[in-house]
Amino acid sequence: MATYNYSKLLGRIKEKGFTQASLCDEIRMNRSAFTERINSKRSFRQSEIENICNVLDIEHEDISRYFFTH
Repeated sequence: MATYNYSKLLGRIKEKGFTQASLCDEIRMNRSAFTERINSKRSFRQSEIENICNVLDIEHEDISRYFFTH
């Protein structure tokens, strides 16, 4: 499994006024599942990426910068 750098995503979460926990609540995602994904132990699902992008106002063309940077 590839290891990705989610620092830009974590910055966007803070920039939009969320914590990881409050983002999980907003998108109805289990917090431990989010932690596994942010630590590259599991991959984000497409639906999770879509939900996160909707909440954090991440444009479609910017998804790779937030989710697929090594």
